[in-house]
Amino acid sequence: MTRKQRYEYVIDYFLEHAPNAETELFYDNPFQLLVAVILSAQCTDKRVNLTTPAIFEKFPGPEAMSRAAVEDIFALIKSISYPNNKSKHLIGMAQMLVEDFGGEVPMTVQELVKLPGVGRKTANVITSVIDEQPNMAVDTHVFRVSARIGLTTGAKTPEATEKQLVKFIPPQYVHKAHHWLILHGRYICVARKPKCNECGLTMVCKFYNNQ
Repeated sequence: MTRKQRYEYVIDYFLEHAPNAETELFYDNPFQLLVAVILSAQCTDKRVNLTTPAIFEKFPGPEAMSRAAVEDIFALIKSISYPNNKSKHLIGMAQMLVEDFGGEVPMTVQELVKLPGVGRKTANVITSVIDEQPNMAVDTHVFRVSARIGLTTGAKTPEATEKQLVKFIPPQYVHKAHHWLILHGRYICVARKPKCNECGLTMVCKFYNNQ
């Protein structure tokens, strides 16, 4: 099987079985999604979703958050991983949105990565989820699942994984493929013991067929 055929099979499978895959983070606007994604670094979406309602109520937009004290944010996110750093990042992010972007979340990766707490992965999430841009965010799930299936070969970094995936996935599906791979990794192709008996991709999966 060629890599092209493997990609076609995987895309067709997800188009049939997960056509409406989307982020599991709760949000109502781009600012809320940006806050949630910053908080989700090395933390579960479930924990973030338990935390963000109180944040969004007290700080509904970047103007309010830009005036917050670190201890105010910290008190609301102390159950999240790295709350001290993330508190500072959220305030710095909000201040830059107000000062440099007119209070609006920019929609280019190049602008987003200028914001405190925002790396390439977060920028790719924002632009793909909000604007359906063909940007592929690579987290631990995407990195693992792509390599196991055989969508990527020899990719040692998230950036290398991103380049290979974007090269082979048609642009109109890239924003969805991000969610397909994350959710597959979260619930089926789990890290320690993948649930191959529940997986519909075993026919083309290198990991499964090399066991």
